[in-house]
Amino acid sequence: MLETPTLRIPDTLFSEVFITDEMLARATVAADFHREKLAIQELAARMLAAPDEVLPRFVELAMEMLDGCSAGLSLLEEDSVPRVFRWRQLCGCLAKFEGATTPRDYSPCGITLDRAAPVLTRHSERAYSWISDENIILPEVLLVPLYIGGAEPLGTLWIVSDVAGHFTREHSRVASELATFVGMALHVQRTEARLRHALEKQETLTLEMSHRVKNLFALTDAMIRQSVKGSATKEEMAEALAGRLGALASTQSLVLRNAAFATIDLKELLATVVKPHDHGETPDKRRIAMKGASLTCNEQNASAIALVFNELATNAVKYGSLSGALGSVDITWTVEDNAVHFLWIERGGLPVEPPTRAGFGSKLVELTIARQLAGSFEYDWQVNGLVASISLPLSVFTMG
Repeated sequence: MLETPTLRIPDTLFSEVFITDEMLARATVAADFHREKLAIQELAARMLAAPDEVLPRFVELAMEMLDGCSAGLSLLEEDSVPRVFRWRQLCGCLAKFEGATTPRDYSPCGITLDRAAPVLTRHSERAYSWISDENIILPEVLLVPLYIGGAEPLGTLWIVSDVAGHFTREHSRVASELATFVGMALHVQRTEARLRHALEKQETLTLEMSHRVKNLFALTDAMIRQSVKGSATKEEMAEALAGRLGALASTQSLVLRNAAFATIDLKELLATVVKPHDHGETPDKRRIAMKGASLTCNEQNASAIALVFNELATNAVKYGSLSGALGSVDITWTVEDNAVHFLWIERGGLPVEPPTRAGFGSKLVELTIARQLAGSFEYDWQVNGLVASISLPLSVFTMG
């Protein structure tokens, strides 16, 4: 069935097609509460044993108990543009239209949801072209709104009769009772599914945090051991270790803030790492500038990158351009040949000379770049500061 733009039905035709008041005035038969109880018990049993069978059996029971020739659900698809109902769980003579769509605002189902009450139509093909276009004859259709938990509109249940004057107030009550029970059952089912999903997510987060803690302890242990070997005094070891742990702590805070996105912006990461070293003569004066392509990285790579640039910043403060009042650092990165190329350029600092021995910081940078990030680096010790070239595979990052 084709979707049709919203059309207004003439008032005279509307009153001829929508005959709910006539249904309410018809003579009815005594209620069969025993049959209703058995139907609800069956639906409850299926809810526990086979939840996926609840809706199709609900439709079958409605057709059987109301002596219809066809029945189905028109389920509302709110995200569709224009909004439509999709026919599901069809049985009887209209079963061949399973999966068809009908307009939300040009259909008896839309009127039923707008009124939030049962509706009866007579020969609705006279008012809706998408019905008559399929050569469908509908002497009477009883429609009942279907809500999840009594609040969220799911769509409508409809039952077709091939006999005019068939549906009565009692039919409407029975269909509404079944729809109310199914709506509550679906609400319980969705709540259970959401709870299960939340528990699974919590379990995943617990395992992830356990993994993170183990990694942090292992990395911290390695830092302590190497700092002991590479430091001449305990004061030197404490200073170096404090800086490295501070970089890790800042990175982890950034990771937690961005946990929902699973990745961390590279520029934000670098700014966080160098911030403790980025101060000039006044608090608002910054001496480290950075510029580059929009990239992100995951937590593991972020920790490795943080350690590398913390070492560069620490060395710049101790020996390089940031050791003097007028020095500065430029950090740039570009993407080329399936790699990300970083340049760390120190300017305006005091005269420097290449170190005579490789300390733990240099070894940490070397191991991190070469082994963990599968990259390469090169140092160029110039008179007024270090120029470091670092290349990392593009696979370490995600283009922003």
